[in-house]
Amino acid sequence: MQQMSAGIEGRWNREMFKGRTVLFLLMITMLGSILLTMTLTGQFSFASGAQGQGILASSDSSGLNQDEMNKINTAVQLIQSHYFKDVDRQKLVDGAINGMMESLDDPFSSYMGKETAQQFSESIEGSFTGIGAEVSMESGNVVVVSPIKGSPAEKAGIKAKDVILSVNGVSLQGLDLNAAVAKIRGPKGTTAKVKIKRSGNPEPLEFSIVRDDIDMETVNAHMEKNGIGVIEITQFSVNTADRFKEELAKLEKQNMKGLVIDVRNNPGGVLSVVIDIAEQFVPKGKNIVQVEDKSSKREKSVSSGTGKPYPITVLTNQGSASASEILAGALKESAGAKLIGEKTYGKGTVQSSYDKQFNDGSLLKITIAKWLTPNGEWIHKKGIEPDIKVHQPDYFSVSPINKDKTPLKYDMTSDDVKSAQIMLDGLGFKPGRKDGYFDKGTVNAVKQFQKKQGLPVNGTVDKKTAEALETALIKHIRDPQYDTQMKQAIKILTQEIAASASKK
Repeated sequence: MQQMSAGIEGRWNREMFKGRTVLFLLMITMLGSILLTMTLTGQFSFASGAQGQGILASSDSSGLNQDEMNKINTAVQLIQSHYFKDVDRQKLVDGAINGMMESLDDPFSSYMGKETAQQFSESIEGSFTGIGAEVSMESGNVVVVSPIKGSPAEKAGIKAKDVILSVNGVSLQGLDLNAAVAKIRGPKGTTAKVKIKRSGNPEPLEFSIVRDDIDMETVNAHMEKNGIGVIEITQFSVNTADRFKEELAKLEKQNMKGLVIDVRNNPGGVLSVVIDIAEQFVPKGKNIVQVEDKSSKREKSVSSGTGKPYPITVLTNQGSASASEILAGALKESAGAKLIGEKTYGKGTVQSSYDKQFNDGSLLKITIAKWLTPNGEWIHKKGIEPDIKVHQPDYFSVSPINKDKTPLKYDMTSDDVKSAQIMLDGLGFKPGRKDGYFDKGTVNAVKQFQKKQGLPVNGTVDKKTAEALETALIKHIRDPQYDTQMKQAIKILTQEIAASASKK
């Protein structure tokens, strides 16, 4: 099993519609699971040890014995001699390595050829082209791990756990992950028509995603009223820690009294980067993260920081994975921060990438250890539960309307009708129901919307009305006043600041 970042899309949240192209610029890349990968090379640097030392640098290297080498060579010779078509030897070699990685049954270990490896490295460094989503290969299916914030994929409505069935009419079934992502990729400005299987939807969903460059500005900050600072981290790339320190310093100079760290739909990144960020909030001597190898030996990353005098909340959702979960766990267990939002993804392993050993630009990314929270909990496939659960309104994750199945009319029943009703209700045009049956109340709600939009008032959802609904909803979600999770995080901080002031 393999995993890659392909730039697909996530959910109808306010992140997708910020104008930055991080999730929904409809881009695709062959990124080789960068965001859920927490190392850039086979070297590690921990607060408690020197680079390249400790359990993360250890290895048990034993190559193929002569019998094994003979077996593989025999297979190559037989294929070249007897296969009915000419054979590309490089494809045979790459296929053999891919087969080894797939035999591990690990979605986070993978082999990348030269082109894929180059894009993987570029993505870690903070720039790439694609639709903007992290994907993995699970049981032969290409599955979305998380859309990247601000990317075309997120803006289009791709969500974590979506299964990608086809791209531009070409099925991905039976392809390895590299080949599947290659189908999704394409020149900037071209369209990827992606067919998705989503849990809870009996029929596949279709998305038209325009490929573009992904804006990899990974840190965004602003000050809310009452001295509440907000820092959003979209992923943990090489320069993210430096950018975070810059923005944090600016907020603190403005007399910040409390901080929200937003890692929603952040699929992860480089391990040393998240440790660097966490250390600013975790007091000296306390654990940030523990890493355990296959021999159950643990190495702890211990903070040398001083902590902060102000309260902190961390916003998470199902797209918060890997390094995002390390940050959330560290701040919750070692810095007293409150987690607000939804349970995280649940990716508790560490990968190291090896490229120097091949000398041809290709790369192996291998899971070498598992990571645990400061208190020793392994959150793999479980995720981290928030202290305060807050879900966004249903229209934040509504499926787009299939324009090929319009118009939607009175007395029809379908999932597209349900989506239209959810959109109408979220925009304040009350249809009275959201179960997919197009009744008189839905007709009236559609007419009210059409009148406000200057469209022909006929009470049916034709293509133009569907497009207008989705455009209006995007604008609505973009408005911070409708971000329920962020509002709750700010409310909690405001209460904590007031309680602290009253004690002085």
